[in-house]
Amino acid sequence: MAEAFVRTLKRDYVRVNPRPNAQSVIDQLPGWFDHYKEVHPHRALRYRSPREFIAQTREALSGL
Repeated sequence: MAEAFVRTLKRDYVRVNPRPNAQSVIDQLPGWFDHYKEVHPHRALRYRSPREFIAQTREALSGL
């Protein structure tokens, strides 16, 4: 699981953002993590973000 996360982080965030030095990457990490949790679609979640999946699951469970 960690390998998939690292691969996604490198593919979808590191390669497409400016990274003139290590500090610039470290400074961008919190934003990348937030985007990954809030917006980025995940195949295992049927192309929903984790936050969207959690919200829909809670909604479905509350209707039971």
